[in-house]
Amino acid sequence: MSARRAETIGALVCGMVVMGGQMIRAEAPAPTPSHHVFVTPGTLSWQEGPTSLPPGAQFAVIEGDPKQPGLFTMRLKLPANYRISPHWHPADEHVTVISGVFNMGTGDVLETTQGQELPTGSFALMPAQMHHFAWTTGETVIQLHGVGPWQINYINPADDPRKP
Repeated sequence: MSARRAETIGALVCGMVVMGGQMIRAEAPAPTPSHHVFVTPGTLSWQEGPTSLPPGAQFAVIEGDPKQPGLFTMRLKLPANYRISPHWHPADEHVTVISGVFNMGTGDVLETTQGQELPTGSFALMPAQMHHFAWTTGETVIQLHGVGPWQINYINPADDPRKP
């Protein structure tokens, strides 16, 4: 085999992956930022919202833009006794509890006896389209990261705070 042909075959193999008997093209990794990002609690810029959550929440975008395609990281500050009704997201949602206790459960009804208590330092992954809900008992800060655009779709449309 010629060196040129071996090089061409090698390039093709590097760009393809065989998965479950099917050959698919491997996507290139997301570009890395051209600058560093350092965040300390005092440098966060908290805002009211987002409007897709019930009133009382605050958020701070750390990296990326949750409204655009691509990776993002944001924090949510939730007051005591806060409730997020059953909903789902079109992409995986990664949750890290920064402070307080965040409670999550799965299903179509917010049932606080059926959830999981996640104390400070905990992590949760909610796969795309999994129906879930959340609540707090004291002020809680969580960090969300995932692939945007971030969307929340309520199971019961009446629970959506964006609806008049």
